[in-house]
Amino acid sequence: MSNWSESLTFKAVRISLDDEGKASRAIVERKAPELPEGEVLIKVKYAALNFKDGLSANGNKGVTRNFPHTPGIDAAGTVVESTHGDIKAGDEVIVTSYDLGMNTDGAFAEYISVPAEWVLPLPSSMSMKESMIIGTAGLTAGIGLWKMEQGGQKPENGKILITGATGGVGSLAVSIFSKAGYTVAASTGKMEEADYLKSLGAEEVIDRNTLSEENKRPMLKPAFGGAYDTVGGTTLSNVLKQVGYGANVAICGMVTGPNFDANVFPFILRNINLLGVDSAELPLKWRKIVWENLANDWKPTNLEEIAKVVTLEEIDPYFDAILKGEVKGRVLVAF
Repeated sequence: MSNWSESLTFKAVRISLDDEGKASRAIVERKAPELPEGEVLIKVKYAALNFKDGLSANGNKGVTRNFPHTPGIDAAGTVVESTHGDIKAGDEVIVTSYDLGMNTDGAFAEYISVPAEWVLPLPSSMSMKESMIIGTAGLTAGIGLWKMEQGGQKPENGKILITGATGGVGSLAVSIFSKAGYTVAASTGKMEEADYLKSLGAEEVIDRNTLSEENKRPMLKPAFGGAYDTVGGTTLSNVLKQVGYGANVAICGMVTGPNFDANVFPFILRNINLLGVDSAELPLKWRKIVWENLANDWKPTNLEEIAKVVTLEEIDPYFDAILKGEVKGRVLVAF
């Protein structure tokens, strides 16, 4: 419970579980003191839908342990009250990931209460809406690019392969890498979306089946200068065999499974780097670097084209749709 004003009431999506563990969803009215303890009270302007939100909204206890609960791992809004000296009422801010929307009541509500160390000032060259179209998905893509460039990745090193390219992270990765000057090859199982991926900046679209078939050879002919993988499994195994000398391969997902087979040859003969990407607990000092790049040199030019904006009352069906792979681009709730 928080110390925020008893008189402040607000609307929120609330997920409850029955005795058999079945989830039900409703929009309820809550009071500010019911929010978790936090140093910063934020009036949410935009919240963005992510895969984890779909899981939480369906009662997945691997994401959210305790119910009733409000999902929503991405929020942008205005500070209403703060007990932290560096954060002032009226500041426009972003809160993404950490524990927001997982075990801390999240962004599908008119207000959130969070620790100060989760709060990032909105970059001056970015609107709140743009920040949520990018959101955790774009931040995850941006962290991958940032780490790859720390490992020496440059556009002149060759084409970047992005797997799972029509997904939330993948589609933003296509846009972000393209805006940063890289030639992008997008891999997808939805070849009917080829024109969409090209509109995001992909120069080439590859059927995922060409990467998902098991190949016992220890190395394959180099085809890519680097890769950003959201898929894992056999696809990642094949990607590692097909990147060129000095390439960086960043990984953030496991759509096809958490395990992959690998041998040392690509690492010791082609000098490649395999980089893990985590956006949930990345320290704020590094987030600021990535967000500044996302607000400037890496900011996609087509953000509005990949966003669908709905009201809090309209979000419910999207919780199921995102789990079924039926959401293209980004879905935002506007308050």
